[in-house]
Amino acid sequence: MSYQDNDLKIRSITNEDLPRLWELIYKDKAPEWKKWDAPYFEHKQIPFDEFMWNKDHYVNHDQRWAIEVAGELIGTVSYYWEHEPSHWLEMGIGIYNPTYWSGGYGTRAIILWINHLFNSLPLVRVGYTTWSGNERMIKVGEKLGMKMEGRMRKCRYYNGEYYDSIRMGILREEWESTILGG
Repeated sequence: MSYQDNDLKIRSITNEDLPRLWELIYKDKAPEWKKWDAPYFEHKQIPFDEFMWNKDHYVNHDQRWAIEVAGELIGTVSYYWEHEPSHWLEMGIGIYNPTYWSGGYGTRAIILWINHLFNSLPLVRVGYTTWSGNERMIKVGEKLGMKMEGRMRKCRYYNGEYYDSIRMGILREEWESTILGG
């Protein structure tokens, strides 16, 4: 299964994607993308063999899909259950290749992902958590009609500074009333 917006596609991850995913996510000890994606959590460099040992976490897994632009794998979209019995999930996105930052690719991928989540799961809300240091991610949520549902002040410590944890979300009826969800 896949969804497409011109040159951007989100799709299931295949075995052929694994070497590139490893390069983007785990090859480097301190990749550039980690400065924006929860940098207060430790990132671990993982050897390729160890990554391949856990490949089932990626391949044929409906909770994490590839983002590709013009055939190039640039990142992933994902979700996890905060509380599955009440259908509460949180989603995420990682654009690991900095060449594709600030070009609208993340926004387009999130639109496709939210549509997929609402169309395939019995959800009433989709949301994500970010931090006040990632202003681009907050702006994406606002652009998509998401509400700031929670702000835990100064609970994320990074590089000698405290940041807020930000929770953004949108309800199904709000999404469906936008041009994006229609």
